[in-house]
Amino acid sequence: MNPLHDVRVIAIEQYGAGPFASLQLADLGADVIKIEHPSSGGDVSRYVPPMQEEEDSVFFETFNRNKRSLGLDIRTEGGREVLEDLVRVSDALVSNLRGDVPAKLRIRYRDLADVNPAIVCVSLSGFGQSGPRFDQPGYDYIHQALAGWMALTGEPGAPPTKSGLSLVDYSGGLYAGIALLSGIHAARRDGIGMDFDLALQDVALAMLTYPAAWYLNGDIEPRRMGRSAHPSLVPFQLFQGSEGDWFVVACAKEKFWRRLTEVLDRTDLALDQRFADFAARRRHREELIRILDDVFASRRCADWVEALEAVGVPTARVATVPEALADPHVAARGLLIDVEHERFGAVRQVGSPLRLGEGGHRRAPTRGEDDEAILGELLAYDRRRIDELRRSGALG
Repeated sequence: MNPLHDVRVIAIEQYGAGPFASLQLADLGADVIKIEHPSSGGDVSRYVPPMQEEEDSVFFETFNRNKRSLGLDIRTEGGREVLEDLVRVSDALVSNLRGDVPAKLRIRYRDLADVNPAIVCVSLSGFGQSGPRFDQPGYDYIHQALAGWMALTGEPGAPPTKSGLSLVDYSGGLYAGIALLSGIHAARRDGIGMDFDLALQDVALAMLTYPAAWYLNGDIEPRRMGRSAHPSLVPFQLFQGSEGDWFVVACAKEKFWRRLTEVLDRTDLALDQRFADFAARRRHREELIRILDDVFASRRCADWVEALEAVGVPTARVATVPEALADPHVAARGLLIDVEHERFGAVRQVGSPLRLGEGGHRRAPTRGEDDEAILGELLAYDRRRIDELRRSGALG
């Protein structure tokens, strides 16, 4: 039995960060009811190319498997009644809307506590529900720019660079998942729910971690490092073999440095006082990297990776995305899953790293696919009540 089979979450969400948050719970067995506005076409990610047809896209599939969809306009009187009935039988409500919208839609804890005192409300917005930017839209790219991430990424002298992935969105989704689980735990213990006001901008700044602490405490301004080098540890960066392929060498411990010098047949470097420890190698970074570049250029990347792996030095050739997905270790770990879809056939995607046996996955729902089941079975509405909701426009 999945660990969250007894958890129900209402998700007023779209695109990336919010759906990524509720996906973590859905993959663990939670009943995630995705509220989609019936007149606006639902979640905008249904229309993201490539591999997009009508209201289906592979992008949407990857963020919304194992969920149910209810088409509902919560701004109507009937839609509000349905939402409150759902709140009565749910553990949490998660949203990713602009910071000023939860108050307007009345989906904060203070708005819903009379309906269900144990409801947990998690609002994941760009800038939170307070501060001068609270009513501004937030997107991953914007937060990477504002939080200093882009200033730290890329080569010195090159334009600021964003991460190749939407890491602020995904990190915000993971934080929201933690908030949901901790809130539900506390509510079940105490009988009282709560609000989480979670901002992607706060997440991005929190993840600055030690570079921020260096600056705040020592006035050391973080800067971009050439070839993705670590700011403290040397060598810990990209190198090239004789054929030009890139690989990473990561000497995060002194023992790795000593083993590296043995593989290079340069044990004299381990005895050189300029390179005696972390601090010394950091002071003499440029000298050491020039020496290592000359040695690494003498053999192929594959040869170096094989030799370093053999003695336990952390190393890896830089793979393309197709190469990464084809790695035998990925297959051995069973990380790729196939989810059957009427339009796209078997949609292959990366599954949750929190794997629980060989259980199957449900494709992402079509918009409003679960209206009848949620209203009729979960909320026990009769046919007359459902028809009234349709005529009123609450269901579209």
